[in-house]
Amino acid sequence: MHDFGHLPAAVSALAVLALALFLSLYYAAGMGLAVRWSAGAAPTRRVLAFAALWLGAELARASWFTGFPWIASGYAHAQGPLAALAPYVGVYGITAVAALPAAALALRHCMTGAAFVGAIGAVLLTLVLARGVTQSLRLLLAGVVVGVVLGSGAALLTLMNPDILRAMQAFMLGSTGYVGWSAVQVMAVALGLCLLTALGCSRTLDALTLGEDTARSLGQRLTLIRLLLIATLSLATGAAVAQCGLIAFVGLVAPHLVRSWGPTTHGALLLLSALTGGALLLAADIAARWVIAPQELPVGIITALLGGSYLLWLMHRRKAHFGGAGGSQ
Repeated sequence: MHDFGHLPAAVSALAVLALALFLSLYYAAGMGLAVRWSAGAAPTRRVLAFAALWLGAELARASWFTGFPWIASGYAHAQGPLAALAPYVGVYGITAVAALPAAALALRHCMTGAAFVGAIGAVLLTLVLARGVTQSLRLLLAGVVVGVVLGSGAALLTLMNPDILRAMQAFMLGSTGYVGWSAVQVMAVALGLCLLTALGCSRTLDALTLGEDTARSLGQRLTLIRLLLIATLSLATGAAVAQCGLIAFVGLVAPHLVRSWGPTTHGALLLLSALTGGALLLAADIAARWVIAPQELPVGIITALLGGSYLLWLMHRRKAHFGGAGGSQ
C-alpha cells in the first residue's frame, strides 16, 4: 500500500493493524451471526445453516482477507522466503482441524490423543492431495482445503450439542484461563518428547540447508526424518491446541525473531524458538488480562493482532531489501 498505492506510511500501518484486528475477531463475529440467524429454527435447518455459513466464511477468509495481502506483498509464490512454512500446513491447517476430534470426544483425557490423531490425519491427507512436498504452492493450497473441510466438520459436531457452543467459541479464540495443572503435565510431557526428537533431527535439518542431494550424499535418511518430524509436529500442535485452543502466530513469529538475531544451527534454533514462543505467549496473556481489566480478552486475539502485524512488517521489509538490492545492480 505504501510502495504501490502511494499511501502515507502511517495510513498504511493503520490499515494493516485494522486488517489484523478484523481477522482476529473473525471467529467471534461468525459465531455471533450463526447464533442470531439460527435462533428459533429447526435443529436440522440450524445445523445446515451454520455449516454453510462456516464454510463460506472460512473460504472468504482464506481466499480474500488472508490471501490477498500475502499475494499483494509478493510472498504467495512457491519460492518465497516464507514458503518453508508450507510443508507444515501452518496454524490455519493443523490447529483448525485438531478441533474436529476434540469436539467429537467429550472425555477430557481423550482430547489430547484425539487432537494428535486429527493432526496426523490432516497432515497425511494434505500430503496425499498435494502429491508430496515437491511443490510448495500445491501443498499450501491443499492444506487450506483440508482445514476448511474439517473445520466445517467440527462446526457440525458442535451444533449437534448446542450446550458446548459457547465453550467452542472460547476454544476457537484461544485462552489460557482454563488450563489447569493436569493440562500443564500433558503439555510438558508432549513438549519434552517433541523437543528431544527434534533436537535429534537437527543435524539432518542443517544438512538440508545445503540441498537434498547433498544431505543424501551425507547419509541422511530424509524420508524417515520427514515422517518423524511430521509426527513430532502433530503431537506438539495437538497437545497445545487441545488444552488452550487456537492461539495463532506464536509458532510463526518466534523462529523469525530468533533468526533475526544472527545465524545459528537448527539445534540452537529449536531451543531458542521454544523459549521465545513461551515468552511471547506469556507477554500476550498478561496483555490480554490487563487491556480491559477486570475482564479478560482471549489471548488468541492479542497474538493474532501483534503476530499478523509483525509478519506483514517483516514481509514488507524483506521486499524492500531485495527490491533495493536488485535496483542497485
